[in-house]
Amino acid sequence: MVSSAFSGLAIRDESCMNQTMENREIEVRFLGIDKGDLVRRLRAAGAQESPEYLLEETIFYDPDLTWRDVEKRFVRIRKQGEAIAMTYKHRQSDALLGTEEIEFAVSDMERATLFVERLGLVAYRKQAKKRHSFTLDGATIDIDTWPTVPPYAELEGNSEDHLKSTAAKLGLDWGSHTTDDALIVLEKHYKIPFGSLRHFTFDRIA
Repeated sequence: MVSSAFSGLAIRDESCMNQTMENREIEVRFLGIDKGDLVRRLRAAGAQESPEYLLEETIFYDPDLTWRDVEKRFVRIRKQGEAIAMTYKHRQSDALLGTEEIEFAVSDMERATLFVERLGLVAYRKQAKKRHSFTLDGATIDIDTWPTVPPYAELEGNSEDHLKSTAAKLGLDWGSHTTDDALIVLEKHYKIPFGSLRHFTFDRIA
């Protein structure tokens, strides 16, 4: 289920989907995909499609970067058109159910940013990516394109078996999946010093 306030695009309703444990994110990624071929497979399978859109994000850490370097957690404010969401994510382990995620809609990006900063966090990085989203049999399939990086697919569902069956239907090799989050994918697989960048957008990388 997708939050109706966001036209079926960016914001997931965490109370209804993607959870078998409270606030557990259940997702995997498939790198090195052929985007055109995967889109054709999704359409042939009858997936519901949303047009590709731009996600603009601000990532917040604590001032001494313990969240980034040790505790592997952050707050994110994401903007897609007029839709805005705030998210807390904590990667507690590399397991499929190893990430805690709390996400909710906010109405004012400036006030949301001020709120987070007043809690003592620092707006560390501006980032952007393009996302092409589909839903199939209750699973969400996002094809993400970051600056300078080949597209990859992110599958999110309500259990490991759910993700396995969705991957099989789309011809994705489950043995090639990764539970690495976006930061690790960009740093480990594509050798981009993502965590230390202050800007990773389509018009600025620094």
